[in-house]
Amino acid sequence: MQLERQGAPVNAADASVETIQREMTAFARRARASAGRMHPELSLVSYTLLGHLEESGGCRATDLATHYALDKSTVSRQVAALERSGLIERRVDPEDHRVQVLQLTEAGTRILAQVTDSRRIAFRERFADWPAADLERFAAYLVRYNTAAAGAPPAAKASGS
Repeated sequence: MQLERQGAPVNAADASVETIQREMTAFARRARASAGRMHPELSLVSYTLLGHLEESGGCRATDLATHYALDKSTVSRQVAALERSGLIERRVDPEDHRVQVLQLTEAGTRILAQVTDSRRIAFRERFADWPAADLERFAAYLVRYNTAAAGAPPAAKASGS
């Protein structure tokens, strides 16, 4: 099936990719905007970093930068803000005393749990009328997409995945 767009033929797959890109952009904007409502001091990036620290049991700032394909200076600024807020702290790595590992503080664990609960409630409300099979498919597609995006070369990641 061919669709017309600005005078150039676009096939159905291209049209679907454009729709996905547009909808994912809208999702990202909404996620950033709602992060402040979930907890005024916790941005979406901060929430994501705290979640990774909890999931991993702590890691180095360079590990965060690598995991999220972010510049070290960007992670450094985020980490400094989280430290100032008392949500994370640096501890000496017991396996290598030259290395500092970032860990959640009690306050960080508590705030992360509050925001996670709020987000879970918001998602459950949005998906309330979705059949279980649709939710399972959507979850599988997101995992598949993110797995593929994580394996993409850096240039491909920067260009919109």
